[in-house]
Amino acid sequence: MFATSLRMELPMNNPTTISPLRQRMIEDMYARKLNPLTQKGHLRACRRFARFLRRSPDTASPDDVRRFQLQLIEDGASISTRNRTMTGLRFLFRVTLRRLDLASEIYHLKEPERLPLILSQQEARRLLAMARRLHVRVLLSLAYGTGLRVGEVVRLKVKHIDTAQDIIRVEQSKGRKDRQVMLSPEALDLLRQWWKVRPTRWDAGIDPQERWLFPGRRVGQHLTTRQVNRLFHQTTQAAGIKKVVNLHALRHSFATHLFDRGVDIRLIQALLETSTYCPPTANGGSDLVSVSSAMRRDGARF
Repeated sequence: MFATSLRMELPMNNPTTISPLRQRMIEDMYARKLNPLTQKGHLRACRRFARFLRRSPDTASPDDVRRFQLQLIEDGASISTRNRTMTGLRFLFRVTLRRLDLASEIYHLKEPERLPLILSQQEARRLLAMARRLHVRVLLSLAYGTGLRVGEVVRLKVKHIDTAQDIIRVEQSKGRKDRQVMLSPEALDLLRQWWKVRPTRWDAGIDPQERWLFPGRRVGQHLTTRQVNRLFHQTTQAAGIKKVVNLHALRHSFATHLFDRGVDIRLIQALLETSTYCPPTANGGSDLVSVSSAMRRDGARF
């Protein structure tokens, strides 16, 4: 049964214990190079649908899809959770099953637009001051001083630090895009301090340029985003910050504080590589300045 096999979070290299339908869906996602977290979310969505049907999803009817969407609302699922679930099912129906009649029954709800909570510059300084341990100070300083996502911070390697141009190269992040962000002298100094005391137990046999800046507890792995989030909340509590903010608020704060200082909005867009903060220019953004030259010209650094 598909419903049973979906409960088993097994790797692709063990196909004998995975149903043919689930295996085919995994292969379809792998062939399209979907992010591993996206793949996991799609499988979770199919597992939920299979539990609802109590039979294989390839036997579903358009009415089953309609009833499932209503059931999600009755279960109190948030709009974002509901939309993510239906996105996973749409992949199953359109790509793996080639059931366009089922995919056409899926609709998405518009999510409410809310302004993100940000830290004031004073709160940000207090937060960094309360990061007593060096690795915590480095992690939070990079997240705030560069606008990197937490996933981008933990995946940094030696090769991504370009001291000649004072930039950090972010490779194939969200949307499979490369970009460059500023690297201030203060952040570089912190990184150099951290490198001297950084754990080296997993470095043997690894090219120095390929070593994680923040190695994890297991060989070949980097620090997890969950660990960094825990450190962030511990530090906000120590700093006496009462706002209900998450680690991503540092990225929002980075963009807002740069804008408040008069930095060109096009430059902020280039640093963040997103249209969430800065809508594209009329000509599609072709006039975006390069980060490295703009940093030298404008001195837009923390």
